[in-house]
Amino acid sequence: MDVSVSMWVGTIGVLIALIVADFFIGGRKPHEVSIKEAGIWTGVWIVLALMFGGFLWWHSGSQPATEFFAGYITEKSLSVDNLFVFILIMGKFAVPRIYQQRVLMFGVIIALVLRAVFIAGGAALVTQFSWVFYIFGAFLIWTAWKLIKDARAGEEEEFEENRLLKTIERRFPSTSVYHGTKLFIRENGRRLMTPMLIVMIAIGTTDVLFALDSIPAIFGLTQDPYIVFTANAFALMGLRQLYFLIGGLLKKLIYLSYGLSVILGFIGVKLVLHALHESGLHVPEIGIPLSLGFIVVVLTVTTVASLIASKRQEAAAGERQEKIDV
Repeated sequence: MDVSVSMWVGTIGVLIALIVADFFIGGRKPHEVSIKEAGIWTGVWIVLALMFGGFLWWHSGSQPATEFFAGYITEKSLSVDNLFVFILIMGKFAVPRIYQQRVLMFGVIIALVLRAVFIAGGAALVTQFSWVFYIFGAFLIWTAWKLIKDARAGEEEEFEENRLLKTIERRFPSTSVYHGTKLFIRENGRRLMTPMLIVMIAIGTTDVLFALDSIPAIFGLTQDPYIVFTANAFALMGLRQLYFLIGGLLKKLIYLSYGLSVILGFIGVKLVLHALHESGLHVPEIGIPLSLGFIVVVLTVTTVASLIASKRQEAAAGERQEKIDV
């Protein structure tokens, strides 16, 4: 897809305008986000993504639009896994509920900027070195296996601060008390960071760890940097509302890790086949329509199976409790 500089500038400008509008309409005043509000805004961001995909179809044809939708759905599903860690971060830093929306908004902006750097680097690599697809493919297959292994182990996740966050906390003085939405305060003549800034950095930088598998995954669906960036942008920008909408349902998605592992493994195989094809070997390649259909089916089966199994577990737990009460 041939993307002009003006189209890049226009797209980034529209994305910035949407973020600003989101902030002034729903995120400027600290408040607890209701399920209704989260549902409305989640729907708005999904509709905006659909409209953008429709624009790509009108502007450049079905291929770029299909690649965008496949990338968007993949990034959106992988971002749901991020929410587990975001909940852990919110708990570790004891973020008051009225401030969680503000934390997520700026944390996601930090994550989007950092991902843009990753995307630029990944695009440069795949353009110059086709053998990078072997590395991406092998990494995704390994990540898929690790997801299954961790899911079967059933261990409780704990948030561990990354090296950057530890360095910031060690070198810059901070206070342990929240002061509204302020990032810095002055106390006894000293300028101190507040936990608000620290937790924003934690959200943004922790997302980079997830980008290590999500960026190679989307490059397995499209090598167009414009589509990779916009798919990531739309997936991330709706993440804040999704956090409040399905936060209570995350524990019910008990097979999510298995579904994501299947998707990552599938894309890993797709990347390896593409690399073999680029090397001159006559091997079958997996098309985007098949990839999109496979991803949608896996996510649907995973969600339905998770909800059914979770309902059965709750029923069994209720029966055990009744027997204990009797």
